[in-house]
Amino acid sequence: MSPTEVPTLGGVRFNFENSYARLPEKFYARVAPTPVPAPRLVKLNLELADKLGLDNAELASPEGVEILAGSRVAAGSEPLAMAYAGHQFGYFVRQLGDGRANLLGEVIGRDGVRYDIQLKGAGRTPFSRNGDGRAALGPVLREYIVSEAMAAFGVPTTRALAAVTTGQPVYRETALPGAVLTRVATSHLRVGSFQYFFAQGDIDGVRTLADYAIARHYPEAKQAARPYRAFLDGVIARQGQLVAQWMLLGFLHGVMNTDNTSISGETIDYGPCAFMEAYDPRTVFSSIDHQGRYAYSNQPHAMHWNLTRLAETLLPLLVAEEGSDEAGLASAHEALEKFAVHFEAARDVGMRRKLGFTQEHEDDGALVEDLLKRMAENRADFTLTFRRLCDAAAGIEGNQGVRALFADPAAFDTWEAAWRQRLAKESVSPEERAAQMRRVSPAFIPRNHIVEAALEAATEQEDFQPFEELLEVLACPYEDMPGKERYTMPARPEEYVRQTFCGT
Repeated sequence: MSPTEVPTLGGVRFNFENSYARLPEKFYARVAPTPVPAPRLVKLNLELADKLGLDNAELASPEGVEILAGSRVAAGSEPLAMAYAGHQFGYFVRQLGDGRANLLGEVIGRDGVRYDIQLKGAGRTPFSRNGDGRAALGPVLREYIVSEAMAAFGVPTTRALAAVTTGQPVYRETALPGAVLTRVATSHLRVGSFQYFFAQGDIDGVRTLADYAIARHYPEAKQAARPYRAFLDGVIARQGQLVAQWMLLGFLHGVMNTDNTSISGETIDYGPCAFMEAYDPRTVFSSIDHQGRYAYSNQPHAMHWNLTRLAETLLPLLVAEEGSDEAGLASAHEALEKFAVHFEAARDVGMRRKLGFTQEHEDDGALVEDLLKRMAENRADFTLTFRRLCDAAAGIEGNQGVRALFADPAAFDTWEAAWRQRLAKESVSPEERAAQMRRVSPAFIPRNHIVEAALEAATEQEDFQPFEELLEVLACPYEDMPGKERYTMPARPEEYVRQTFCGT
C-alpha cells in the first residue's frame, strides 16, 4: 500500500522534520499503516506529548486517534518500515525489519532533541514475513506500563505516547483485542541495522548509517581524530551504563537480540521483560529463552556479545581509520574491552548509593557481593531488601523489616553488623543517608502479578482502572504512598508469574 492510499490530515500538527526518510531507499520500505475499523483511545501520555510540543486536544480528537491507530496519515508524515537484520538467540537472520511497526516521522521536542514517532502494531509491511503486522492489547499495555516505569526510574528508554484499540481481533493462541502503541525514541537504529548492510557486503551502507548515527546521537565523534572509533566507544559506554541500571533494578529484558540493542543506548522492545522478586541471578522469565541465554546475571555478557557484533560491522571503517587490518582489529578489541569498565563502574557506584555509602572504600565490593549471596540463599525480595535498608539506615529499629525478608533472619544479622561498621566510617546523618538511599531504591516496580492482573482486566473485562492505577503509582516510584502498600508486595504463591511472553 502506498502512503497516498491512506487519507492525509492537516489538522493535527506534528511538525515533522524527517531525516531518516532522506537516506537512500535501501534503508527502508515506504509503506503506510493499515487502517483499522474502529479506533478508540485507551491512554494518551499528556506529559510526553507536551515534551514533544504536541497538542493534547488535537491528539485526543477523533482525527488524532485515527492517526494514532494508523487509519490516517498526518501532514508531513512519511511513513516507512525500517530495514535491519539481527542475531536472535545467537542465530543470525539476514533480514528482519519492521514487520509490524511504522515510522511516521521525526519531531523536535521542546528540549531540542529529535524523536521518532512510531506506530507498533500498524499492519503488514514488506518485512512482515508470515506475520499479520498487528499487536494485541495485552502486550501494548505491558510495553506502556514498563517503558513509562523505566522513564520514571531514570533509565534511558523508549516511551509510550498513546495506546489505542483497533476494533478488530488479532489471532494468537486465541482471538485477542487488537491495539496499536505509539512509541517514541531518540531513534530506532539498532545493532541489527548495521548488520543488515554488513551481511550484504555493502560497506558504503554501513558507512552511511554510521555517519547518520554520529550526526544524530554522537556529534562529538565527528570532531574526533578517529570518528568511527569514537562512535563505537560511545555506543559501548552508553550500553555499559544502561545494563548496569537494569541490574540495579532487578530488571530482565528477556530478549536481548542484536535487533533489540539500540545505538542510542535506550532500552527498546519490552516483550517478555520482567522485574525479579526473590533474588536469584539465574532468573529467567521469557517463555522463549529455553537455555537461559538472557538470564538476569547473563545480561552484561549478552550485551558485550551484541556490541562485538556491532564492532564486526564497523571493522572495515576502523581499518580505514587505522591504516591496516591489524591496527583496525586492535582498535575494535580495545574498544570492546572498555565495556566491562563502563558496566562495573556504573554498577559499583549504583550499589554504593543503594547501601548508603557516599565514599568509595576498597572493601565495598565484597560487602555488596556478600549481601547478594545471602539474599539469593534466603530468597529475599530484591526491591524490598534495598528499600527497607533505607529504614534500617535511618535507625536500627528498621532492621526488623529487612530481617523478615530472609528465610533465615540470622543471615541478615551477620551482614548488618559489617554494614554498620562501614556506615560509621562516614559522617552522614542517618536521616540524610536514608533520604539519599530512597532516591535510588524504588518502593514500587511493575511487579509481574500486578501487571498481569491489570492486563487481564483490560483485555477480558475492558476494565482499564487497574492499568490506570498502576501507572499512577509507577509515575513516582521512589515515593512512599500510604494506602498503596499492596503494590509493593511480592506475589503470593498462587499469584506468581513464572513466564512472560513476546506477544508477536
